[in-house]
Amino acid sequence: MTQPGDRSPTKLLLLGGTSEARALAKLLHPDVELISSLAGRVPDPALPVGPVRIGGFGGVDGLRAYLQDNEITAVVDATHPFAATITANAARACAGLHLPHLVLARPAWTPGDAMVVADDWQAAQTVKDRGYQRVFLTTGRSGTAAFRSSDAWFLIRAVTPPDADMLPPNHEILLSRGPYDYDNELALLREHHIDALVTKNSGGSMTRAKLDAAAALNIPVIMVDRPALPDGVTTVGTVSEAETWVRQR
Repeated sequence: MTQPGDRSPTKLLLLGGTSEARALAKLLHPDVELISSLAGRVPDPALPVGPVRIGGFGGVDGLRAYLQDNEITAVVDATHPFAATITANAARACAGLHLPHLVLARPAWTPGDAMVVADDWQAAQTVKDRGYQRVFLTTGRSGTAAFRSSDAWFLIRAVTPPDADMLPPNHEILLSRGPYDYDNELALLREHHIDALVTKNSGGSMTRAKLDAAAALNIPVIMVDRPALPDGVTTVGTVSEAETWVRQR
């Protein structure tokens, strides 16, 4: 009897929503059959080439059922480095079905002099302990909840507006989507008299400029560390490596 892991992987599920996922889809389509999956949390997302599904799977069991029902034979997880839930679910589902599974994880930023913390709550405590008053908060719409009781003022940059009950009392919301360049980031920090930057270690070049601008202005950086990847997963750091992995299946 042929097992799922014995089949030649010719139908790929690409878990995406990142620039790396879109680049990989462009390289593989149309000669590799693939379906790109987006979480659906961002309105009007940038879509990759080829077939796309939008929405969640319903946990590990739902993802496992989707893989079986759609005869998926390999999975590449190119989601955001902080999309820990889908990454964990994909690892479990693929392991259970013996499907080839790859995580495309863009290289993390080197923290340098940044204060590295484990999560948003530690970042909020650091802001409080150090007495920062004008904070550039770039941890996304879900990252604001930890700062709700802060007395500081926040410039909050996000793609979609955070829920009102998740916001600190003193703030301004800047709805924006990268990439960002150094000159504009420098001007933004100066204009708002920012005295601390809070960011996730997302890696990549699209949002790197804020770190360079903060360094130029001697603005301290609080950096939320990445969640650990599931044990035993195969990882690569570049789109070209992910393409090679897929084509060598």
